[in-house]
Amino acid sequence: MELVRVVPKRSNVEFRLMASKIVHRVMRLFLLAGLLGLLASCTGTKAASPPPSAVPVVAATVEQKDIPQQLRAIGVVEPYSTVAVKTQVTGELTGVFFKEGQDVRKRQLLFTLDKRPLEAELKKAEGTLAKDQAQAEHARVQQRRYEALLNAGVVSKEEYEQFRSSAKTMEAAVAADKADVENARVQLLYCSIYSPINGRTGGLMVHQGNEVKANDVPPLVNINQVEPIYVTFTVPEQNLAEIKKYASQKKLRVDANIPNDSRGKVVGTLSFIDNAVDQSTGTIKLKGQFPNADRRLWPGQFVDAILTLHDLPNAIVVPSQAVQNGQQGQFVFVIKSDMTVEARPIVVSQNENGQAVVQSGLAPGERVVTDGQLRLVPGSKVQVKQALNQPSQQEPQS
Repeated sequence: MELVRVVPKRSNVEFRLMASKIVHRVMRLFLLAGLLGLLASCTGTKAASPPPSAVPVVAATVEQKDIPQQLRAIGVVEPYSTVAVKTQVTGELTGVFFKEGQDVRKRQLLFTLDKRPLEAELKKAEGTLAKDQAQAEHARVQQRRYEALLNAGVVSKEEYEQFRSSAKTMEAAVAADKADVENARVQLLYCSIYSPINGRTGGLMVHQGNEVKANDVPPLVNINQVEPIYVTFTVPEQNLAEIKKYASQKKLRVDANIPNDSRGKVVGTLSFIDNAVDQSTGTIKLKGQFPNADRRLWPGQFVDAILTLHDLPNAIVVPSQAVQNGQQGQFVFVIKSDMTVEARPIVVSQNENGQAVVQSGLAPGERVVTDGQLRLVPGSKVQVKQALNQPSQQEPQS
């Protein structure tokens, strides 16, 4: 008799449990293999990493030289003097003897007014003077005659005093007439208007043929004296003590830089220190005087005014872009002989014309990085691509 073994059927749940166990075992095997590989790589020989490449930078050499101590401000050009030309008499403007914007000299004829009314006034005053002079002479003769009669006892003293008083009155009238004649002559002179200064005329306000009044507004023309000329600027009151100190020793130099002018700065001297500090702004007003023979400075123009107080001798200077700011203060990257850099703290006393004056931390002849600092850390290897104040040089060969 043959026996038949009956195998019981497995349910779907059992198959899923078996599959899940197989998957977990496979994952454990892969994880174990990965850990073994990592352990082998850590215990094995590590491949040497390539040396870091040199960082390209721009460098400059630390210099020692005299540096001027300067104050900078925005200045406004002002005429040396300004004259508003007005007439002192009323009349018709009969002549204009210049062109607008023309240079004029002192005592040059500018305008003429109708002289006829004033000439008539002068003749009238002269006529009155002649009449009163004749009457005064007659009164003096009468006085002398009655004086002789008084001495002879023919007339009373009262009658003599009447003629004496009349003579005095006529003498006073003659004096007044002379003053009237002189005034009429002066008024006649005012019909010709001359330039009171050397300068440059502005726009003509009143044209020929118009009636003008004495001291009327607007003036006939404005004249600005532009040789010499002023530049007015203000500086903080904290600088006043130094300005007064050095101004008492010598004439201080003032430079004016004109925007968009490639011909360089204009040189002048400090000519005025205001007598009071402006309390609303805390500044003191200064003026520099310039010869201005080439007319580069023009009234109303804005310029960069630079007042030089004195020279700081043997100052250590570097380009301002070399100075960096860190948590411990200012520093520079100094290039050492092995072409690596160190971050060296420095103390900067002032910045002038793109140069930082270093009080301590650097020595003349050292090289500092001026561009490329963002990629540097202390000890970084560098390659100087360009030097600001010396020929370009590459890393020395070992």
